[in-house]
Amino acid sequence: MYTLPNRDATVVGSDKSVETVFEDTLYDLARKFSLGSEELIRVNPGVDPWLPGAGKQLIVPDRHILPPGPREGIVVNLPEHRLYYFPKPKRGGPIEVITYPVSIGKMDWRTPLGLTHVIAKQKDPSWYPPASVRKEHAEAGDPLPPVVPPGPDNPLGAYAMRLAAGNGTYLIHGTNNPIAVGLAVTHGCIRMYPDDVAALFPLIPVGTPVRLINQPIKVAWVDGELLLEAHPPVDAQGQSIEPDIDKFAEMLRMEVGDTTVAIHWDYAREVLQKADGVIATVGLEADDPNSPAPPTAPASETAAEPLSAPQSAPEPASAPKPASEP
Repeated sequence: MYTLPNRDATVVGSDKSVETVFEDTLYDLARKFSLGSEELIRVNPGVDPWLPGAGKQLIVPDRHILPPGPREGIVVNLPEHRLYYFPKPKRGGPIEVITYPVSIGKMDWRTPLGLTHVIAKQKDPSWYPPASVRKEHAEAGDPLPPVVPPGPDNPLGAYAMRLAAGNGTYLIHGTNNPIAVGLAVTHGCIRMYPDDVAALFPLIPVGTPVRLINQPIKVAWVDGELLLEAHPPVDAQGQSIEPDIDKFAEMLRMEVGDTTVAIHWDYAREVLQKADGVIATVGLEADDPNSPAPPTAPASETAAEPLSAPQSAPEPASAPKPASEP
């Protein structure tokens, strides 16, 4: 949970660094710091996610540009694999935002975009696998029963919030497989760590608006600096794909609009290519369009030394194969 200093605030949190101990895995650390596993793996390339070893300095990307659009209800940004909840502020009270990592749909189980709302909530839900999911499991030699009751084998976890999208077939829910949070592995639903959904569930009234957006890049102006946050784009099937740098650059131009800004395009394209979710300063607001661009390694970037190091991480060969679920 972050308290915004004012209604115009656009950035929350701060990037951190942590030193591993022998017992750590990147999956455990991701859950501890409320990150998806891929978020942490991507910004720490070359580190074995299962056996990082003791004494490794890891970057923990915990700084976020708030998603565009109305700050109300729930916003889920699919490329970011992240949910934002904006509680209705009390009169005279602070403006707050709560954010959690999530999993989204995979393959042809695309999570739908657009505005919807919560139509029902249930603790300890039963899972009724739809015919298409049962068919998929049967073909894989893993038949499912018509109903999976509450308990440790239920992929919905202990809490579920039903959305109006897809005739009520889409849910925000927990999981019995937390290691896969942050991946495109669900059947279109939005899956959360068990502790996160337990904390969010009581805060969400039925009727809460939910916006599902596809915003791979986000920008913000802070003290005259242009901040850029880029994530791997998702395709029509909800899968993360390599960024098209020219298309990304055009999106950045559109986000900046008519603002007079000196952008260091070489550095901006590097940030867009990495698409690791780490915020970088790529431009300065300027009265003169011919003003010099900022240096390649902006001094104002927080935790500049570790944040300049990581490149896009390859998929780890040892990454787990999560259980298929909604």
